Amino acid sequence: MTQTTGLSGNQKRKMRSASRLYAVQALFQMEHSGQTLDAVCVEFLNHRFGENIDDITLQEGDSDLFQMIVREAVNYQAPIDQMTDRALVAKWPLGRIDPTLRSLFRAAGAEFLQSDTPAKIIIAEYVDLAAAFYPAGKDAKFANAVLDHMARDARPDDFQ
Repeated sequence: MTQTTGLSGNQKRKMRSASRLYAVQALFQMEHSGQTLDAVCVEFLNHRFGENIDDITLQEGDSDLFQMIVREAVNYQAPIDQMTDRALVAKWPLGRIDPTLRSLFRAAGAEFLQSDTPAKIIIAEYVDLAAAFYPAGKDAKFANAVLDHMARDARPDDFQ
């Protein structure tokens, strides 16, 4: 378990951002490999968080946040997918969305439903991830619009 006690605010933010990235990757991996929730969590916690791969040290993550996102995305997948569908235009049902974006929407949806992180922070974090996955920018703008709609659906009080 990754401890965040005694870390600076900037270090904690980096760890939370890394945990969100790992959660999106884990959800994508589960969808495409058929791995179980427990198997993918163990793999990521043991072989991604802070690991050195080909002389590149991966960012350490907040294991509690990572596990919460992945577990709640799985536990609440149906309501999250319904929330995402409501945010998409009729011509673009969730099944037509790129699998990486689908995983990103599910991770963000888990946070909207199950965390106390402000919705605007969740949106900003996942838009940053979308921009990293899709550097051309168009998909990040699309993700921003969908995430904003999802957040307003899940947490209308955050936008009063």
